[in-house]
Amino acid sequence: MEKASGRQSIALSTVETGTENPGLELMEKEVEPEGSNRTDTQGHSLGDGLAPSTHQRRRQWPFSKARSFCKTHTSLFKKILLGLLCLAYAAYFLAACILNFQRALALFVITCLVIFVLVYSFLKKLLGKKLTRCLKPFENSRLRLWMKWVFAGVSLVGLILWLALDTAQRPEQLISFAGICMFILILFACSKHHSAVSWRTVFWGLGLQFVFGILVIRTDPGYSAFQWLGEQVQIFLNYTVAGSSFVFGDTLVKDVFAFQALPIIIFFGCVMSILYYLGLVQWVVQKVAWFLQITMGTTATETLAVAGNIFVGMTEAPLLIRPYLGDMTLSEIHAVMTGGFATISGTVLGAFISFGVDASSLISASVMAAPCALALSKLAYPEVEESKFKSKEGVKLSRGKERNVLEAASNGATDAIGLAANVAANLVAFLAVLAFINAALSWLGELVDIQGLTFQVICSYLLRPMVFMMGVEWTDCPMVAEMVGIKFFINEFVAYQQLSQYKNKRLSGVEEWIEGEKQWISVRAEIITTFSLCGFANLSSIGITLGGLTSIVPHRKSDLSKVVVRALFTGACVSLISASMAGILYVSRGAEADCVSFLNTSFTNRTYETYMCCRGLFQSTSLNGTNPPSFSGLWEDKEFSAMALTNCCGFYNNTVCA
Repeated sequence: MEKASGRQSIALSTVETGTENPGLELMEKEVEPEGSNRTDTQGHSLGDGLAPSTHQRRRQWPFSKARSFCKTHTSLFKKILLGLLCLAYAAYFLAACILNFQRALALFVITCLVIFVLVYSFLKKLLGKKLTRCLKPFENSRLRLWMKWVFAGVSLVGLILWLALDTAQRPEQLISFAGICMFILILFACSKHHSAVSWRTVFWGLGLQFVFGILVIRTDPGYSAFQWLGEQVQIFLNYTVAGSSFVFGDTLVKDVFAFQALPIIIFFGCVMSILYYLGLVQWVVQKVAWFLQITMGTTATETLAVAGNIFVGMTEAPLLIRPYLGDMTLSEIHAVMTGGFATISGTVLGAFISFGVDASSLISASVMAAPCALALSKLAYPEVEESKFKSKEGVKLSRGKERNVLEAASNGATDAIGLAANVAANLVAFLAVLAFINAALSWLGELVDIQGLTFQVICSYLLRPMVFMMGVEWTDCPMVAEMVGIKFFINEFVAYQQLSQYKNKRLSGVEEWIEGEKQWISVRAEIITTFSLCGFANLSSIGITLGGLTSIVPHRKSDLSKVVVRALFTGACVSLISASMAGILYVSRGAEADCVSFLNTSFTNRTYETYMCCRGLFQSTSLNGTNPPSFSGLWEDKEFSAMALTNCCGFYNNTVCA
């Protein structure tokens, strides 16, 4: 027998160990049995036959097998883990809803949205091709033309019936409808190519805006949903106080505007950057753009840019289509610019809400502006060139370049610092310029015995007819015209700040008229003004837009300069038409205050309800010489009417208080 007869040949391969890692394979190693001695040909001992490295490999074999098993069944483990997490979330969700559904309403809405997205994706994969085949008969040109005419006829008849029935009780809403027609005729008269106007795009855009307005303003579920959304946004923005109070202190945050509104821009910029990194912003923008594209017949690039303006600013939205800007037609570039002028960015939205402007109206106005911007853009500058982007597939958006969420949050906050500084600088500069202009106009007016001549007064006279056509009451027109003029010639921040001051006066119960001067505007006028100011369409934005787009496509600077002024006026008209839509659809909501019960209680401060109830009481009171005053209407035969009159006279001056 040979001396090597005790040797064993062990082949450690992937078949035996179950591992797929080639680093663990051993190629036909000869290993001595444990405890035996190796000898040379002369019979001299060479020591133990098992090398230490082989011992280590043997000890690692169980771990290698376990790792290989895990790799083989990774998908199964993921499904099991996902199922357990879904069950845990379902249990948590049901418990939260059962304990207090009102408290869990936000969780319920988020869960429903996620389920809707998942179901939509699943059905699209499962039934997408089948639905495409089912819709093929509708590609027949005659059938499509017939359906278009039927749809147009039904829409026209429905609009006429709705206007006839709805405005029968509120005739003043017809003024807003006339205002929409007036703005459309003005834009058509100023159109670049009258014969090339695509009326399908125009009517679809205005129709989508009108339908969305009905959903948000008129229907109870839509109104409640956007009111709730506005409240949630307000609560979310209030978390800014935690950071700004720590950095600046409670006193500055409560009393100084710069430390109230500007940190919100930084916080919102950080959040938007995170959402962009996660791909949520791109997903929503692409879905909105897809819907607008198939309904209005616009190209993919311009539609995507306009849809992006709902969430980002006028200089950020073109970055979504940066690779395509060089090949876009003048009409498409005009649409991109118009979308920027007609909307506001998400970060600035937070600042406006911090002023006290109604959050739901701001959100509604920004969303409603997107289809209207596309419609009016194609009315003012119709397409006469051949576009390269008529494909229905749309444009794909890339995700953020950040490597993780923390980097995205940091970059978003850092980038927002520039925006906050820009806002602060513009407010300082424009308010100072406005004060100088007012001082100069006042001096010039006094030279010819005209007292109180200011920029706001000039705007109130020049823009009063236009504001009246939006549906604003004539007594409120001067104040609304001032704010619209400030927004266009100065800055939307200054205009919204003025609106918030009027709103605060109304809510604090200040008298409507003091020494013949109106102190605040009605709720209806506030809503219309909020819509009319929602946009970046002001003279200073021309430079911002040109600077941003020129940096992306410098070789098209002359083309950009050709269309920017037209886009500015088109964007301004978008805001005015949105305001007119709000004027048509707005109705007073909420039950009127029960003034009899309200004034029967002791009240110690002024509020809007206090003023309205006391004004009603004053109107129902008549003096009878030296006899006690008599009351009519709701206050007749009420024992506490005299006491309520005394309390009201303690807050407000009226002839019946003498």
